[in-house]
Amino acid sequence: MSRAFYVVVLIWLAVALAPPAVGHEVPSDVTVHVLARPSGDRLELLVRAPLEAMQDVTFPTFGSGYLDVARADAALRDAAQLWLANNIELYEGERRLPVPTITAVRASIPSDRSFATFDAALAHVRAPPLPPDTQLVWQQALLDVQLVVPIESVSSRFAIRPRLERLGLRVVNAVRFLGPTGVERVYQIEGDAGIVPLDPRWHQSLLRFLVQGFQHILDGADHLLFLLCLVVPFRRELKQLVWIVTAFTVGHSVTLVSAAYGVVPVTLWFPPLIETLIAASIFYMAVENVVAPNGRARWAIAFGFGLVHGFGFSFALQNTLQFAGDHVLTSLLSFNVGIELGQLLVLVLLVPALNLLFRYVVAERLGTIILMVIVAHTAWHWLAERFAALRSFHLGVGDVLGGLAASGLPWLAGALAAALLAWRGTRRWRRGTRALG
Repeated sequence: MSRAFYVVVLIWLAVALAPPAVGHEVPSDVTVHVLARPSGDRLELLVRAPLEAMQDVTFPTFGSGYLDVARADAALRDAAQLWLANNIELYEGERRLPVPTITAVRASIPSDRSFATFDAALAHVRAPPLPPDTQLVWQQALLDVQLVVPIESVSSRFAIRPRLERLGLRVVNAVRFLGPTGVERVYQIEGDAGIVPLDPRWHQSLLRFLVQGFQHILDGADHLLFLLCLVVPFRRELKQLVWIVTAFTVGHSVTLVSAAYGVVPVTLWFPPLIETLIAASIFYMAVENVVAPNGRARWAIAFGFGLVHGFGFSFALQNTLQFAGDHVLTSLLSFNVGIELGQLLVLVLLVPALNLLFRYVVAERLGTIILMVIVAHTAWHWLAERFAALRSFHLGVGDVLGGLAASGLPWLAGALAAALLAWRGTRRWRRGTRALG
């Protein structure tokens, strides 16, 4: 055999018999703390992240895996540059700022609480390093970093995009911005949420939530199926269709705004309850469309189920309303407008598609039954799955009533009932006046 063959065999044996390389395990949950404050001609960032999340960096140790603080400075700076400075994007207005400069790094013990305030964290990062004989297991150590980037003005509008999602399976960036006028904004940014304005203007909040509302309705299969059930029997009756869609819009708008302002039970079982009711609403509408769609009552049904779906929409805002800054109401309204634009797009595409389907493919009655059976089958599976999740809370009637009573929902229900009675009373009075006239 040739010499090349023996070389290949030897290489294969060396690889096969070599001990496996030991790498850092990717942490499941990682929290990164970021404090940001413009000062003079620069923007200062103080960042704290767990050392064990820094992959591809070997930290010097001694004894039973203790971090060798005396020899760790170079490795800490490499980790800070590779994982933090290079991955935190900063913006001044529309201009992206250069990569921040590292001015200080420090290893800290896990019980340190200096990041509660900016000044305390700054003093801590600039303080001398831990004593060389500190017995700190390197996987438990924290990396504290001071980053600085030049800016044009402290009064500029700043934004951040912390692209740190590779630090763990789930990464939460706790960002606190301290503006020059004393304003303080706190954000919990999970994963890569895009560019986040640190002190947003009203038009930034409007655009962000308009897009979010539009995307949410298009991504929500359950809301789209409910909309399909609403319009199938009445797609040719434009006036009635407008009333039905308007009633659904008013219903979900009421509860969406109410939930955003805290008129909602703060319990773990409420979201599963709402998701179960949403599935039930789709199943009910599909069955009604097959049995006997009631045109006169459809607007009232759409309004009632719209109240339920509004709470479902509000769940999408739980983690993002923090990005509204001082413009909560503007953000809510723009989110709702985005939902309406998405619904309008769906209707513009759905109604002609149904007309073509029932004209050229299948008879309207048979086609309606087939569509509604498919929708009901899907909704039934959703209902079973969500009800099973709801049952895991072992709720009693008293628990539900108590949770509802503790929130503002009874007052909201009373106000809606009073408004409905006043509206019906006004209509009857007008009819009576016309009859007498």
